[in-house]
Amino acid sequence: MKPKKIRRIFGASKTAGFRMLKPYPYYKDSGVEWIGNVPEGWELRKLSQSFNSIGSGTTPKSNEEVYYENGTVPWVITGDLNDSILNETSKKITKEAINDYSTLKMYSPNSLVIAMYGATIGKIALLNLKACVNQACCVLGKSSLLKIKYVFYWFLANKKNIISLSYGGGQPNISQDLIKTLLITIPSKKEQEEIIQYLDKKTSEIDKTIQKDKKLIELLKEKRTALINHVVTKGLDLDAKMKDSGVEWIGEIPEGWKISKIKDKVTVKISNVDKKSKENEPDVLLCNYTDVYNNEFITSNLDFMKATANYDQIKRLSIKKDDVIITKDSEDAEDIAVPAIVSEELNNVVCGYHLALLRHDKSKITGNFLFRLLQSKKINDQFSVAANGVTRFGISTYPIKNSYIVVPSLKEQKNITKYLDNQTSKIDKTIHKIQKKITLMEEYKKSLIHHAVTGKIDVRGEGKSDQTPQKKVSSQTSLTI
Repeated sequence: MKPKKIRRIFGASKTAGFRMLKPYPYYKDSGVEWIGNVPEGWELRKLSQSFNSIGSGTTPKSNEEVYYENGTVPWVITGDLNDSILNETSKKITKEAINDYSTLKMYSPNSLVIAMYGATIGKIALLNLKACVNQACCVLGKSSLLKIKYVFYWFLANKKNIISLSYGGGQPNISQDLIKTLLITIPSKKEQEEIIQYLDKKTSEIDKTIQKDKKLIELLKEKRTALINHVVTKGLDLDAKMKDSGVEWIGEIPEGWKISKIKDKVTVKISNVDKKSKENEPDVLLCNYTDVYNNEFITSNLDFMKATANYDQIKRLSIKKDDVIITKDSEDAEDIAVPAIVSEELNNVVCGYHLALLRHDKSKITGNFLFRLLQSKKINDQFSVAANGVTRFGISTYPIKNSYIVVPSLKEQKNITKYLDNQTSKIDKTIHKIQKKITLMEEYKKSLIHHAVTGKIDVRGEGKSDQTPQKKVSSQTSLTI
């Protein structure tokens, strides 16, 4: 059958800065639905027919110290795979393990590692070191037909399709046998090299842009934190007379402000409501740890968990507008007393386990100001210092109640929170715009890789310097990417 000549636009991206790219002149049906048409001249082969070696590894007995203590042999686990070049492993094993386990084979640099199951299923890495792997990793070694970096990009482009072939219930799997049967599109070695050069160049440009944007987000977050730290302890009046607070880590405060303990302004209630549902208890909605940790504002838009609580718990721990809730337990001391404020009236929502409910005396302090105080590092550091634990940290009622806070007049509290709400909202909107841009760039990068390794665009000659003259392409057959 005569190959089909493609006369259509395959797709488009609004990302600026990239020229129009043409498709190949002729295509043929690959015979595989998720691959679709491929350029004339490209082959399709099973990975088992394309690689000299496809293997895996194992995990030495964890209770045998001889296999791990002072280990020097890099040992790859699926957690090490991050869709990029792997220069170092998080774990090492000993030479004794290599000697005792025949399944622990050493793989050379430029081998491709694929995660076959677990949370990282489908993740890959290109080895830049000599290493062995565990049983959840599949390793593709040498090939006379394929350049390994091309295969790396091919797996990135087809991750979703490959994962869709997985089996199993709670933990889907892609076996080594399944990987061997995968059909890969194979252009000539010269074309593979040109695709690699093009994608290396373009993805590097995209990654640099993304890294700059991520750095900008970090700077904006630092600015936001510094703003809150300063305003809630120094106020808005730059010319205000200052006095020693009497608390070393708080330092000077405006002359009219006071130092107080939380217990003098706030009622502290530690939650004992777990996630279990009991037949003899009323149904409630549960505001859980993650609801507080991941959100500054507790609203009805959150997907609260359904549970039950007894009548005493409902009476004591039902949350109200302007309540402040803090994290009480965490795996990291730095995550103790992360605050969130209840910003609207909620119906039948109870404060859950691992949290503390702080209800303020409205005649002495506002909920919004208390919330901003607890966001300040100068105030919040008291809680992480007071937290007890080794692998998991927790704080009890006493140190929460006896932590120090700064208290201006109610009028100043309202002015400060109004100012912070306005300024942090501006910063948050800027961060959101940058994050949206990053998402679009990451989607564009995935699309670019997919179009290149499946032959939807012809990048031959495109990996060279931008100064290289390019043949003019008819807009009818071009592809904007």
